[in-house]
Amino acid sequence: MCVSGPADTLLLGVDGGGTQCRLRLRSGDGTLVGEARGGPSNIRFDPGTVARSIVDACHSILDRAGLPREATSLIHAGLGLAGAAQTSAREQFLANHLPFRSISLDTDAYAAWLGAFGGENGAILIVGTGSCGLSVVDGARTYVGGWGAEISDEGSGLAIGREAIRRALWAYDGRAPMTALAQTLLEGFGHNPEAIIDWARSARPADFARLAPLVFDHAGRRDPLAIELVETAARDITRIAERLLATGAPRLCLLGGVAGALQPWLPPYIADRIVPAAADATEGAILMACQAAARA
Repeated sequence: MCVSGPADTLLLGVDGGGTQCRLRLRSGDGTLVGEARGGPSNIRFDPGTVARSIVDACHSILDRAGLPREATSLIHAGLGLAGAAQTSAREQFLANHLPFRSISLDTDAYAAWLGAFGGENGAILIVGTGSCGLSVVDGARTYVGGWGAEISDEGSGLAIGREAIRRALWAYDGRAPMTALAQTLLEGFGHNPEAIIDWARSARPADFARLAPLVFDHAGRRDPLAIELVETAARDITRIAERLLATGAPRLCLLGGVAGALQPWLPPYIADRIVPAAADATEGAILMACQAAARA
């Protein structure tokens, strides 16, 4: 991405999703200072923990670069975080008074779009722990989905994993055929539905999403349940993609940890509009940091 400015300026980009956050620190002339990873970063759930995780990961970058931790006060930070579309979540997160010189906070989808298209017209569809689409055409934003794990996130790793557990219980009850996928899921809990209930009671979206690779693996083996789950997810993602393209976006980037596995299941008229991103969401967040530095 295009980064220009004094070499002693520090620009931090943070791409925070439901499973983890990625941090990248550059000097103003674009030189890479270092990178790190942190924990789940959906600020709707635990904004204080997310804030501490970001600061701790930033400190680890500074430590490895041989810079004092006090340098955080010189950093212009661009934070693209899941949950940042909700006003109350943003307010609670910013109440933690992060130690950066300036902050530009927006959604992880916006950071991903900025990285993918560098500010030009286009749409991104994140399919990771959750799902969310964003089209930006002539400066006008259109969000599609991303309304939270409780009522949204269709086609995501969360949705695939949660439905897989539900359908495994159907098989346990005799309401649906017992397939290899259902058997494997049940074996993971000792064939004990009560263990599944106890786990699900405290499971976070990322916990369900960790089951998605197992579903895709069994779909590749033609397991009927796995195929049905993946086809359902593909239909849900197709509906989001159709709406994004209907806004006038000329191109679509499919991003996120589940995107690569799901793309072959999408219809050709969607797949043909998908293009690679120019840069990742962390670089998009660094562009946000540049904007914050300009304002400061």
